Amino acid sequence: MSRDSVEVIGSNTFSSIRRLKETKVLTFCGMMGALAIVLGYVATIKFGPYIRIGFSGLPNQVVDYLFGPWIGAIFGGTMDIVKWFLSGDGDFFPGFTITAMLGAVIYGMFLYNQPLKLWRVIAAQLTVKVICNLVLNTLWLNMLYGQAIAAILPGRIVSNAVMLPVDTAIMFIMLTVVKSAIKPYFEK
Repeated sequence: MSRDSVEVIGSNTFSSIRRLKETKVLTFCGMMGALAIVLGYVATIKFGPYIRIGFSGLPNQVVDYLFGPWIGAIFGGTMDIVKWFLSGDGDFFPGFTITAMLGAVIYGMFLYNQPLKLWRVIAAQLTVKVICNLVLNTLWLNMLYGQAIAAILPGRIVSNAVMLPVDTAIMFIMLTVVKSAIKPYFEK
């Protein structure tokens, strides 16, 4: 990758943060936030205290795709805190907020202003599952609850491996619809 293309990618992703001034972008992010909260209540399955399968991250992925990694990071961090306040579950730990923000940056880097391709969605999902879910979130659980990593990691590996093709298919189908139905509304 040449220096010029790196500068274009960098300026492209950082310039997207200016879109936060647009009323339609803020309104859409608010609607996606409300949807994430509802999905967190009705579409989450818990297997013990350390394994959770849910779909409340789908609105985050839409925001990452439409508005880029930096708006996505702000949205993801904000939603992590808001969902914690509303749920009252467990202790607040800023590591999970950092993970939510990093996941948004990863999705945004793979998908924002890029052609929507299945391999991009697979790569984004795999990267988030390994870095955020398996490494960081397992570390945060270890730090927060003192559970041995060796004890909780196998179950987390299995749940992430099972969910990788499911999450990839759902995300690809969802973003295909978003690309044709919603994205044109936000293009300048």
